[in-house]
Amino acid sequence: MSKNPPMVRFLPLLLASLGFSTAAFSQQKAKANAGGLPTSTPPAVEEKLESHEGLVYAQYGDREMKLDLYRPKAAGESALPGIVCIHGGGWWRGTRENHGHLAKALAAKGYVAATISYRLSGEAPFPAAIQDCKAAVRFLRANAEKYGIDASKIGAIGLSAGGHLTALLGTSGGVSELEGEGGYPGQSSGIQTAVPMGAQTDFRRHYDNIEKSDPDPPGEKPNIWLQFLGGMPGEIPDRWKLASPITHLDADDPPMHFVAGERDNETTHAEKFRGKMRELGIAESLTLIPGAPHAFPGRQKWFDEMVIEATEWFDQHLK
Repeated sequence: MSKNPPMVRFLPLLLASLGFSTAAFSQQKAKANAGGLPTSTPPAVEEKLESHEGLVYAQYGDREMKLDLYRPKAAGESALPGIVCIHGGGWWRGTRENHGHLAKALAAKGYVAATISYRLSGEAPFPAAIQDCKAAVRFLRANAEKYGIDASKIGAIGLSAGGHLTALLGTSGGVSELEGEGGYPGQSSGIQTAVPMGAQTDFRRHYDNIEKSDPDPPGEKPNIWLQFLGGMPGEIPDRWKLASPITHLDADDPPMHFVAGERDNETTHAEKFRGKMRELGIAESLTLIPGAPHAFPGRQKWFDEMVIEATEWFDQHLK
């Protein structure tokens, strides 16, 4: 008599009815598990960090934008480089907690790391999200003495939509339309280096597909591009151009290290963007995490590989 519970015995039949083979299901499961267990932060690391969670970094009327900041206790009163962590989610979902493990891991490596909330596209379309990112950088500089930050050394890192915002944060210094009114106007929103992960840097590559896409798809998920930017490329070309990091790239921009999953779309390799960086004499590099998909930081093995890469880059350009 089989010891498998009824649902387990039924699963192969269910998969077959949906057009999947058990072999294909096993392969997909193996790929998902290749990155190890879900990412977590060891208690021993947590104990070594100062935590300042729920800090309000910008306010628009009654709307408060918050960040969670982490700092190594052992640093004492020393001023450390700061890093802004920008979560992903297609610009329409996600929370700052999504990059909590990343901020803590970077803080444990000798940084003041802050993972931020920003206005999602369902609340406010572009340029609200990048304006929030810039406000967060200005907040860190304005409060550098309070939180032990070296205001001259601030970087950024983010995944997916957060990777796009990280790259845009790096290239759009001095672009007045993207500064916003999030406070501390006397502070610079410029950063000294960036690590965009799974990032789109040249929106022109997507124009044809977006123009053919359903503007109002069924289900919960919106057309993320249209909700973020407010219209088709042909309708509002200037806004699409303004939102594209490559538009603003010039010789004054900071070094960037791109990270992507090996199984992610090749557009996340930023080939044209990095080529232009080389022409301008700006340091750049790309790391592909072996066997990893787009959302690789969610698995411990891939997360740890990424943290090593990011830390080496930040150490080189912020310390």
